[in-house]
Amino acid sequence: MAFRFSVLASSSSGNASFLEADGFGVLIDFGLAPKTIARRLDQVFASWESIHAVLLTHTHCDHWNEGTLKCLHERRIPIHCMPEHVEELKRANRRAEAMESEGLLRTYQDGEIFDLKTIRVTPFAVPHDGPTSGFRIEGLRQAWSLAYATDLGSWNSSLVSCFADVDILAIEFNHDVELERSSGRHAFLVSRVLGHRGHLSNDSAAALLGRTLEASSSERLSHVVLTHLSQQCNSPALAREAAERVRDKHGRDFEIHVATPNAPTACIAPRRAGKRFESMPPAFQQMLPGWDD
Repeated sequence: MAFRFSVLASSSSGNASFLEADGFGVLIDFGLAPKTIARRLDQVFASWESIHAVLLTHTHCDHWNEGTLKCLHERRIPIHCMPEHVEELKRANRRAEAMESEGLLRTYQDGEIFDLKTIRVTPFAVPHDGPTSGFRIEGLRQAWSLAYATDLGSWNSSLVSCFADVDILAIEFNHDVELERSSGRHAFLVSRVLGHRGHLSNDSAAALLGRTLEASSSERLSHVVLTHLSQQCNSPALAREAAERVRDKHGRDFEIHVATPNAPTACIAPRRAGKRFESMPPAFQQMLPGWDD
């Protein structure tokens, strides 16, 4: 398979995604234990041997895992992250110091384009508690593109330009505003989630999706993956309905996938010549407890 993408898990209990292009495999974030990642990869017909690099969005504890950091070190898999992430990882785990000295922590800057074997990566800053990055990833051998930003808080026109004219868009649909306000959570937490640097609501994400469609010069978008849903203040049905309203309003036919904490999405690939190429769905579901931030 020339290209495949799956969100292995997405919630505040752990985030990780798998991308493979022309035999080169990448993890985006590693917020699950190594055995859990192994099981999720197996569900999408991959394995740890499929992983050749990691892209880290930020260092909140649901996006990296100490056991998996050890596994990456032992497997000599490099992590690409911001310079600030290196310092944060080193403060949190002494193994990161060894990885840095061995050249396994490799840094990128906001907007700095870099190539990894078969893909081209453009990181872009997002307004979530930071520093946090999203990624626009494109194929060097095949014509495909993916935009990935699972922790946002808010958005602006520069983010729209990063999302425009991609084949696959993975975007945060974190909460329903009324459910968040009536959740009984501490006022500070509610204020943080609803704030500019917190998490993106269904309505805000839908507005961003609509603006992205308007800014795109093509109709190549074939898959939208809704990520980082709050388990307490959202539901797959509410998030999907918000995305479907945008799709219907704009008369588009992209597929909508809802990422969960419990099982990977099916492997997805861009539409080609009017036909979708999609692998078999995951082989089974692995249930894990989770919590919301």
